[in-house]
Amino acid sequence: MQARMKHPVFVLPEALQALRALDQATHRDGVPEITRQLVHLRASQINGCSVCVAMHADELKKLGVSDQRIFAVAAWRDTTWFTEAERAALALSEEMTRIADRPDPVSDAVWAAAARHYDEADLAALILTIAQINVWNRLNAAVRQLAGAAQN
Repeated sequence: MQARMKHPVFVLPEALQALRALDQATHRDGVPEITRQLVHLRASQINGCSVCVAMHADELKKLGVSDQRIFAVAAWRDTTWFTEAERAALALSEEMTRIADRPDPVSDAVWAAAARHYDEADLAALILTIAQINVWNRLNAAVRQLAGAAQN
């Protein structure tokens, strides 16, 4: 399999600049970088984005996260290796990524759990970072970007 075309952000560089600016806006002290990378990895797993799964697993490794935790992200509910704040962020990431799977895309219970751990600005950053990884996942899926392949 090969990519269908040059990646859209390289065809329209202004889009890459905008996505980078959005990423910068989501960096907040109340949302640790490890948490950001965990939600990126989980959404990418759900969306089947090989490029993003590989990239965010590598980023987590660079941040000192154990292989055990990285490998367990897909089954985070059934482990003891994630903090309550990380669990709230992962649950929010799953529900935001699967918005068509239920009548209430983000349940009150998931929202309340996230709100217990993050203030309004941090929640805004978390929501935007989850939305952004879903954009990247969809761009990569549409043009068939592959992990391990040279990026076009």
